[in-house]
Amino acid sequence: MNRRTFLLTTLAACAAPATKSTPMPTTPTTPTKKKVLVLGGTGYIGPHIVRALVAAGHTVTLFNRGKTHTELFPDLEKLHGDRDGHLEALQGRKWDAVIDDAGFVPRIVEQSAKLLAPSVKQYVFISTISVYKDIAKPGMDETAAVDELPADAKEEDKRYYGPFKAACEKTVEAALPGRATILRPGVIVGPGDPTGRFTHWASRIADGGDVLAPGDGTTPVQYIDVRDLAAFVARVVADTTVGTYNVLAPEHITPIKDFLAQINAATGNHAQIIYVPADFLEKQDVHGWSDMPLWLPPTGDFAGIGTQSNARAVAKGLTFRPLAETTKDTLAWLQTVPEADRPKLASTGISRDREAKVIAAWRSHG
Repeated sequence: MNRRTFLLTTLAACAAPATKSTPMPTTPTTPTKKKVLVLGGTGYIGPHIVRALVAAGHTVTLFNRGKTHTELFPDLEKLHGDRDGHLEALQGRKWDAVIDDAGFVPRIVEQSAKLLAPSVKQYVFISTISVYKDIAKPGMDETAAVDELPADAKEEDKRYYGPFKAACEKTVEAALPGRATILRPGVIVGPGDPTGRFTHWASRIADGGDVLAPGDGTTPVQYIDVRDLAAFVARVVADTTVGTYNVLAPEHITPIKDFLAQINAATGNHAQIIYVPADFLEKQDVHGWSDMPLWLPPTGDFAGIGTQSNARAVAKGLTFRPLAETTKDTLAWLQTVPEADRPKLASTGISRDREAKVIAAWRSHG
């Protein structure tokens, strides 16, 4: 897998449709109440952010086209329009903060940023760690260089997800200098996650038996529970925190062996996790990230994977729930997903049939 393919397959699912409403997160109430505008608010991470803001006591207004999950948040003010050229409903209004959780095209982000610049005190843009130009160096932080968007990149070309997001960051910062908050999450997991990446491990390990795992177990993994991301959004709004932050869990570097062991413990220790060397997996045509979600061989361009610093966000109040809680809540949510939507979730990660064949080949090889 090359870096461009990796970025394409790690698209943050910010605007993906949510299949079912999830419970209100337990975000501590803060004495600082704000008027907050959320651009969107009805996709995957949007509803979690809205709930966290409401739980924190903020007054929330939603702006979207009014076509997706219109049943959500009946008690909140809803303004309708289109971010691409139809922002009239926002004119003449003022808010303390705006949350942009799905901006991807710099031209479109520029429209909302410029329009709202005189009317808001803070612009929170949800970006991604895919903006970084190079993740070969372990322990990199927010000062690392970001990727540049090619001049001929087409707006619909998702291969340039990271560079597009990096260009959006610059657009927001240019429109609201000193008032921009850039949040860079990694893989976003938890209830409602439509990508199937974390759910592959949670559901597969919960089913028990022999489970194929990659490498020697030492490669670190990073992620963020969507509710922890949402709670941090509510916190930076309450505190008017500006700047750029890697929003990543866990707090300390965690090898995938510990990560999978925690999931196994949370689901009853019914699985026998079998680690198979990366070179053998490659010979069996088993690929990192697609077949083995959240994992890539930590060499070459990916030598620093799973080690990016989250110290700056932790210092500003980012907290993490136990992985066992994320596991149990994700599995409970999966039970609510309609049967018609489950094949897409199941398509992420190696199939049971291929898994069994690779494990058998490894045992024969040994």
